[in-house]
Amino acid sequence: MDKHQIYHSDPEIIGGTPVFTGTRVPVDSLIIHLKAGDSIEQFLDGFPSVSREQAEAFLELALAEVIESRA
Repeated sequence: MDKHQIYHSDPEIIGGTPVFTGTRVPVDSLIIHLKAGDSIEQFLDGFPSVSREQAEAFLELALAEVIESRA
């Protein structure tokens, strides 16, 4: 999945906060929910406009960024 299919930033949407593409759901809301102990299923139930594919792909991108930054 292409990065632009996962999330984007637009100054007209929540002041440029990165959101899942096609939604107004900030990507950091996924991290906040996971950090609080919620499952991906619980997050997706609360934000049905975000697809499972987007949520999982975002986490994979975040992991790749962390791994690359360690290199």
